[in-house]
Amino acid sequence: MSLDAQITAAMASVPECIAAGYVDMSTGMLMSVRTLETHPQEVLDMVAAATADLFQGPTVSEIERRFKRERGLPPNREIRYFKEMLVLSENLIHVFLRAPSHPDHAAVFVTRRTANVGMVLTKARMSMQALGEAVQGPAAG
Repeated sequence: MSLDAQITAAMASVPECIAAGYVDMSTGMLMSVRTLETHPQEVLDMVAAATADLFQGPTVSEIERRFKRERGLPPNREIRYFKEMLVLSENLIHVFLRAPSHPDHAAVFVTRRTANVGMVLTKARMSMQALGEAVQGPAAG
């Protein structure tokens, strides 16, 4: 299934989801997005940039470097400590999840604030494998 189709399926499974997207944080590219409302492309591009800032901004990167140092790990070892972020705004829940199979990718889900946060997290997490497989493409063999 294509990434666009997987985003649509994920969005349908996450309670009260009004938008979902998949971001390549290494390029800043929004690889796929679905929303119930129309948004200007500039706003969608800012979502991709904000996602990269949340997971890979200078302060978060410094925290990860310090964690590695304190644990005696080499600084060049690719470990990402921040895997998920939850942001509650006035009317919305924003969930950001780093893709396990692609550490420089993240999914973003936006739901109404009335959604059950636990179910939103559970369903969003459950969608990550299929999203990663859609990016990777069908297995060879």
